[in-house]
Amino acid sequence: MIEFLSNIDTQLFLLLNSINSPLWDTVMWHISGKLTWVPLYLLIVFFIAKKYRWKTIWILLAVALVVLASDQLSVHLFKNVFERLRPCHNPEIRDLVHVVNRCGGKYGFVSSHAANTFGVAVFLLMLFKKSWFSLAILFWAALVSYSRIYLGVHYPADIAVGGILGAAVGFGIWELLLFVNKKFCGAILKPTKR
Repeated sequence: MIEFLSNIDTQLFLLLNSINSPLWDTVMWHISGKLTWVPLYLLIVFFIAKKYRWKTIWILLAVALVVLASDQLSVHLFKNVFERLRPCHNPEIRDLVHVVNRCGGKYGFVSSHAANTFGVAVFLLMLFKKSWFSLAILFWAALVSYSRIYLGVHYPADIAVGGILGAAVGFGIWELLLFVNKKFCGAILKPTKR
């Protein structure tokens, strides 16, 4: 059964990865980059600060905890345990993989990009509770995650499980923040009046 699922995952990866062009190589490389999204991060921090003022520090610490936990769990509980080769390192398909720029580390299950982006997305959609924002931030997480398949460094299952892990971490840290907020009589998440 595992071999069957792995084969489907590989075939889906090869299909998705084969749809490429020089223009999209550049676009997906930037989508996958961390610095590309700094303006988005600053915009989100602006809206958090506008609503929560000095309490923004607690929210940003929680977001940092989401990223730290998602990243470390994806590496230490998955990559270092399962040791599944990235598609670009897999000798059986390496010659069929369209790799943009570089392959990255040896192992790819699960995707830290997917875990981190979905972790942050779920945490933020719980914070803002606006349907338009929820759709936009989930689209962002999905786009960044898909870029990893396009670039040749992750299988679809790496992305799916990474996304689930990140979403669970984001929701868990949100629940932790709610618990702490309750202990402090709502002082952390109560919007600051002007």
